[in-house]
Amino acid sequence: MSFTYEAVGATRDDLAACPPGFHSLHVRTRLGEGEAVFHRAAEAVLTWELHRAMGVGINASADRAAKDVDVTVTLAGLIKAPCRIVWATEEPRRAGWAYGTLTGHPECGEEAFVVDRTGDGTVWLTVAAFSRPAKWYAKAGGAATRGLQHAYARRCGTILRRLCAPQDES
Repeated sequence: MSFTYEAVGATRDDLAACPPGFHSLHVRTRLGEGEAVFHRAAEAVLTWELHRAMGVGINASADRAAKDVDVTVTLAGLIKAPCRIVWATEEPRRAGWAYGTLTGHPECGEEAFVVDRTGDGTVWLTVAAFSRPAKWYAKAGGAATRGLQHAYARRCGTILRRLCAPQDES
């Protein structure tokens, strides 16, 4: 299957990238502080744990995000969305990946999930995307579809913050 858009990999160097004719999404959530939080969050993002904890079906050709890994996301048990990882990174202060839509995806575009640790030790999740509808039902959803995308991105932050919280050992 081939990508359904031309700007493949645009989010790698610029999470705010948004080619003409696409809608942008950029949601940043504070997860906590410190190296342990960063490593926990990075691992959850890179191994699909975040997505599975959100109740999203993930069928990937590898256990870990890496360039050219094929991923099919299943939403609500009904919508199958084929994607391919266009870039992945695992650095001391930044980890994440982006996938691009393939033929058959209800949207057209790219979405990135990036964990970074700033100079003061604060750990953030950024969910960034550019997209436009590709299927009739995505087009029919209009602004409501974009609202759901923003709610999904905010929920990613909420769930990842929960996954990174210290576990009570009592």
